[in-house]
Amino acid sequence: MARRSLNKEIEFVRNRLGNHAIVLVGLMGAGKTTVGRRLAERLGIPFVDADHEIELAAGKRISEIFTDHGEAYFREGERKVIARLLDSGAQVMATGGGAFMNEETRRRIRERGVSVWLRADLALLMKRVSRRSDRPLLNSDDPAAVMGRLIEQRYPTYATADITVDSRDIPHTSIVKDVIKALADWTQWDRLDETC
Repeated sequence: MARRSLNKEIEFVRNRLGNHAIVLVGLMGAGKTTVGRRLAERLGIPFVDADHEIELAAGKRISEIFTDHGEAYFREGERKVIARLLDSGAQVMATGGGAFMNEETRRRIRERGVSVWLRADLALLMKRVSRRSDRPLLNSDDPAAVMGRLIEQRYPTYATADITVDSRDIPHTSIVKDVIKALADWTQWDRLDETC
C-alpha cells in the first residue's frame, strides 16, 4: 500500500486527535521542546512547555525551585501543572524528563492524549545538555554518569509510551516528520474516542 503524503498524514493526525494532546516525553536533551514547537506548527495546534508553565506558576526558575524546596516539592508542582494543561484540549506538550515517571501523570496522559517518547543515546544527550548550565540533576562532578543512571532508571518507563521515535543528530525537521508518520501509523486512535 502506498504511503500517504506528509500533508495527508498531518490532516489525518489532526482529525483523529480531536481535543487530545500529543505529549512528548524523554530525557533532557532529547529534543522535546525544539521538536515540539515545530510539530505543533505543522499540525496547526498550540505548543506548551510544561517546565515553562511550572516556572510561571512558581514565579521562579526550576533550578531555584530545586534549590529552595527540593525535588519532591518540584515534582508535586509538576504533576499539578501537567494535569491542568492536559485539560486544555489539542496541543503538543513538552514535559520535563521526570514527569512521565509519576504514575498518576502517566495515567492522565493516557486518558487525555498520546505519549511520544523521543529516545536518544547517551552521547547525543550529553552533546546537547552540555550547552546549558541550568540542569539541576546534572550539577555533579560527573554529569555523564548521572545521565547514564537516569537512562537506566527511566528508559523502561519511557518505553511504555504509546509511540517511540528515535531522536538523532539530524535536523529537527526530520524528527518532526518521523513523529508525524509514527502518529499517522499509530493503531490505537480508537482509545482516544473512548475518553472524550
